[in-house]
Amino acid sequence: MEANSRWVALTAVAPVAWGANYYVTHEFLPADRPLYGAALRALPAGLVLLALRRQRPRGAWWWRSAVLGLLNMSVFFVLVYAASQLLPTSVASTVMAASPLTMMLMAWPLVSERPRAAQLACAVVGLGGVCLMLLTGVEGTSVPGVLASAAAMLVSAFGHVLTKRWSAGADVLASTAWQLTAGGLFLLPVAAVVEGAPPALSAPALLAFGYVSLVATALAFVAWFTGLRHLSAGTVGLIGLLNPVTGVLLGTVVAGEVLTVQQLCGLVLVLAGVVLGRTRRDGSPPPEGIRHPSRHGSERSGRLLS
Repeated sequence: MEANSRWVALTAVAPVAWGANYYVTHEFLPADRPLYGAALRALPAGLVLLALRRQRPRGAWWWRSAVLGLLNMSVFFVLVYAASQLLPTSVASTVMAASPLTMMLMAWPLVSERPRAAQLACAVVGLGGVCLMLLTGVEGTSVPGVLASAAAMLVSAFGHVLTKRWSAGADVLASTAWQLTAGGLFLLPVAAVVEGAPPALSAPALLAFGYVSLVATALAFVAWFTGLRHLSAGTVGLIGLLNPVTGVLLGTVVAGEVLTVQQLCGLVLVLAGVVLGRTRRDGSPPPEGIRHPSRHGSERSGRLLS
């Protein structure tokens, strides 16, 4: 149980960093450059991780890195960037709280993790909180923004479950580095064609990109993918509810967005989903090769990504 708590705490780093990312993007990054914004988020993070773990993909990981990079980084980052610019921080982040239920349903056929009744109930509680928070007539809520955020949620849920399916035996740091690098390389030529020259960045924008790339991307995705290796997709999805909680609190405390009584009730429901999902016993076994780490397992990882 103590080891499980450590993996939960590590995984929680990701949604907290992502929740703050909505505010940083909305306040400091150029609103009309989502492709460059996504590329500058993915590529530097990938190169930093690649410098830390100098391994190249082998075998199936060449095309797996490309597929996961396109889903988890390229498409997802563009949609999140657009949603962050079109919506208030609190609204943009709360849409993502539908992710736990989506991840559970996708994990059933893809990784044979049948959702438990308790997990589904916690996810529905969290989703109910999201509905309360969205159906409040918050100023600045736009249909395109909500659609972008919902599409980001669907893409990320599928990409993360697919990552879990393919992750056994692979080094987390190396595989994350190649996904980010591939995602950034996909985006750069598209950004150059569609958006023209790269945007001129002020000092605050450069600092914001530093946070977005190094903390909300490099650190957050390593923590998240590590959690997917050691916890069930349903549990990881419920931990992801900390994303909207962070976004709402930052939007209220820092950005001056007004938190209504209805939104506060929704926030309580979202937190209840996280707590109830955390306190239930997670009986899902970790992937093969994770339950009993060994030197042999480490050597096998090195052969897969070397």
